[in-house]
Amino acid sequence: MDSALGAFKEFSKNGLGTPLLLVMMFGMMIVPLPPFALDLAFTFNIALALIIILVSIYTLRPLDFAVFPTVLLVATMLRLALNVASTRVVLINGHTGTGAAGNVIESFGNFVVGGNYAVGFVVFAILVIINFVVVTKGAGRVSEVSARFTLDAMPGKQMAIDADLNSGLISPEQALQRREDISKEADFYGSMDGASKFVRGDAIAGILIIFINIIGGLAIGMGQHNLSFAVATQNYLLLSIGDGLVAQIPSLLLSTATAIIVTRVSASQNMGDTVLNQVFRDKRVWMITAAIIGGMGLIPGMPNFVFLSIAAICVVFSRITSHATENEDVVETEVDEENEPAAEDVELGWGDMQNVDVIRLEVGYRLISLVDKQQQGELIGRIKGVRKKVSQDLGFLLQPVHIRDNLDLPANNYRIVIQGVIEGEGEVYTDRELAINPGNVSGKIDGIVTKDPAFEMEAIWIEPSQRDQAQTLGYTVVDPSTVVATHLSKILRECGHYFLGYEETKQLLDKLADRSPQLVEDLVPKALPMSAVVKVMQNLLQEGVPIRDIRTIVETLAEAANTSQNTDALTAIARVALRRAIVQEINGMRKDLSVFTLSPKLEQLLQKTIHEGPETYFALEPTLAEKMQDSVRDLAQQQEAVGLPPVLLVTSGLRVMLSKLFRTSVKNLHILSFDEIPESKRINIMASVGEQHDAVPQLPTTAT
Repeated sequence: MDSALGAFKEFSKNGLGTPLLLVMMFGMMIVPLPPFALDLAFTFNIALALIIILVSIYTLRPLDFAVFPTVLLVATMLRLALNVASTRVVLINGHTGTGAAGNVIESFGNFVVGGNYAVGFVVFAILVIINFVVVTKGAGRVSEVSARFTLDAMPGKQMAIDADLNSGLISPEQALQRREDISKEADFYGSMDGASKFVRGDAIAGILIIFINIIGGLAIGMGQHNLSFAVATQNYLLLSIGDGLVAQIPSLLLSTATAIIVTRVSASQNMGDTVLNQVFRDKRVWMITAAIIGGMGLIPGMPNFVFLSIAAICVVFSRITSHATENEDVVETEVDEENEPAAEDVELGWGDMQNVDVIRLEVGYRLISLVDKQQQGELIGRIKGVRKKVSQDLGFLLQPVHIRDNLDLPANNYRIVIQGVIEGEGEVYTDRELAINPGNVSGKIDGIVTKDPAFEMEAIWIEPSQRDQAQTLGYTVVDPSTVVATHLSKILRECGHYFLGYEETKQLLDKLADRSPQLVEDLVPKALPMSAVVKVMQNLLQEGVPIRDIRTIVETLAEAANTSQNTDALTAIARVALRRAIVQEINGMRKDLSVFTLSPKLEQLLQKTIHEGPETYFALEPTLAEKMQDSVRDLAQQQEAVGLPPVLLVTSGLRVMLSKLFRTSVKNLHILSFDEIPESKRINIMASVGEQHDAVPQLPTTAT
């Protein structure tokens, strides 16, 4: 038995099984078969249909029987080949009697329908209606819907895999396996959608074949063999109905198997190995098939020898399959006993808690095409470029951006989430482009009026065909991916201090230690704890100062740590050391630095309101704070209107607190201390806050 199974496996591995089966099927269409060969072939066809439907029942998921569409096609072709072979025999030898086409057809024509061709025709019609109208039509519809839904869900599943991989929930190997499973699932349901058409066509062919057999048989029997109408009807109708029934029953079984498999993919092997492993490995299939075929062989009037022979063969293969897989079952059992925990209720553990994504981009379902490479989505590439550029500008490596689809969002919306907090959101249209008004357009254009989500500038969503017209009118036109990427870039720069933690700071210091090990050793932990260094770095980033020049920062902190451990004071000292880079970032290469300052009276007032403690802050009257914010905002807008960066120049003692006061209320404002101005820059004072000015209200000189 082992040698027989080994020979069968070797035969399949050589790739000869499927070609030989196809040659045999086409041979049956061409070469006349004797009645005994037809009996054997029809019995094998019934057994094969039983095996397929039982495998479909025992299959847990469609991917476990991925070869089903191919098996379905082969079984359909086998049955059609048998129809051709039996039709030839019926038409040639039908005049000799009802046994001309073998015992199987005769038995189905006589025993199953009682020898009455009228009853047989009604039974055949009922089977065809059940197969064609109910099972086949339903299975075809399920296959079509499953294929469409599976393909529509692919981008979301791919994004979920990427998100799980980026967050560390799965390994690269697991991600690869899940991507392969998704691809195989899509291929399977696509194949099933086509295979269901084979089943439907087979049912139609069964109806046509029986009518052709009846008409052709009567014509040949009466025209060529001079049979009476009654004799010709008795012979040819019973043979045609028996032939139709013996073909329609396996067809109904296969239609049912199709419906089962689509209402609930495969290893990298050739089709012979796949069929062998997926169809013939379960001994229960062989045993149940043997019992059914053997039971049919014991019924009086049935072809006992053929049915019992097929049943015996099924029993033999059941024993062979059981013996071949016995060792594998033993090995799997041993592994399970060693590795599997006892079956008991598992308590909730820390491993079940999900980490919050540091940077996450959530998109509505209509924006999935922007992040799906298979749909030529450009956003993932843009995001990688944004992350690289912002990392280079800030001076440390940003965490990956995790992209997820969010069905709770409106279809065209996206959301940027930083450490679980929504920092920005917007609406984009994948089939349009955004025309942004920079403030000097010369006309209007039709479209959906909106605002640029990054800088809140007036904008219009236009059709791609309007791009040239919009640019002619002075609009800046960008595609949807650029809109999202620009918004993400702005938020990443503004929130840079959130991304720098202990691990990132340690990486920066380790990189510096490769060149200056003594410098890093003198700073941490001798001069400052790591927590203080992290806080200073975060303060610099929060104030818009890059930390690219890590060497200067570390040298300054190592020297200043002897005089102060206060992180705000250390931040101010580090800013002075970085003053050339800070001013150049603000003013470019211009020699003159245009600024506005505080009046002497206002400075004295603010100095008196400083509250010393664990945290230093202003004890300002709300009205005074509001007037200061309004005045500074007006001056900042005047500076921007003439193309100059808004810079407020104050004493070093006020800079930190004023920076906190104006950080959110006055956009784009830069607050510098006198110590932070390089010697090479000339200061040009444009106005003074707190004095009588055209655009600045007079502030009170006292506060309660």
